[in-house]
Amino acid sequence: MRIGLLGTGPWARMAYAPALAGHDGLDFAGVWGRRTDAAKELADLHGVRAYDDVDALLADVDAVAVALPPDVQAELAVRAARAGRHLLLDKPLAVTPERARAVAEAARQAEVASVVFFTTRFQAETEAWITEQAGTDGWFTARAQWLAALFSPEPGGAPVGDSPFAASPWRREKGALWDIGPHALSVLLPVLGDARRVIAAAPGPGDTVHLVLAHTGGASSTLTLSLTAPPEAAGATVELLGTAGVAVLPDSSEGIVPALTRAADALRDSAATGRPHPCDAAFGLRVTEILAEAEALLRRS
Repeated sequence: MRIGLLGTGPWARMAYAPALAGHDGLDFAGVWGRRTDAAKELADLHGVRAYDDVDALLADVDAVAVALPPDVQAELAVRAARAGRHLLLDKPLAVTPERARAVAEAARQAEVASVVFFTTRFQAETEAWITEQAGTDGWFTARAQWLAALFSPEPGGAPVGDSPFAASPWRREKGALWDIGPHALSVLLPVLGDARRVIAAAPGPGDTVHLVLAHTGGASSTLTLSLTAPPEAAGATVELLGTAGVAVLPDSSEGIVPALTRAADALRDSAATGRPHPCDAAFGLRVTEILAEAEALLRRS
């Protein structure tokens, strides 16, 4: 599979480009970016072509990987799907259901494969745990706490440390709900079933949000999400409780590049077999719909 990369930011540089360049089953064709100098720099680093025209890249590949802000991603993913290109996408798929639905519908109509990269779903230890818990009956409730220290909780939210993602305008605008919320939902939904509705949503300090979900499997879950947690409190915890006892999401010792390599494998398999992956654009759409429902509640609180 010949694949091109759309995007040149920190996530493209540290994750996507190394994963594509090091994948034995992919032919990494080149890079397109909104800044041509950044595209050339990243392309040169991996010995591939820099494209200054996105349509020229689409004409040269079978698939694209997208490492761009969500609404930019959504627009270009629709364009790529309509050109018949398979899609390796990032979370969130978009920040409105309408734009996410456009991606899912374009992929469906063009009959192209799609995989949305939810990190936890493609790391070996956590993927195995999610699969095991999804096959276990009797879950009663769950708690997901996903806390990061990207911004300080003070007014203005100054960056904490030297994370390259602190300069991301969309993260500052949309906050933890949209940046971290997809991670938590990607773990809870395959285990507890779809969210029938968001029962409650309340703000906390900084960009912190608290959500309560009712799931189709009968269980409820609570989510606490933040990009403005104290560094000493940062970390991710998912705990399931039910008739089988208590199950806690294990830590993963695996880096981002191996996980992205598995996501690329999943895209290749889906393209070859025609079978949709559980983390396809339709799943990305559903995550977007749930987050939009929560956002609407938060605006009224």
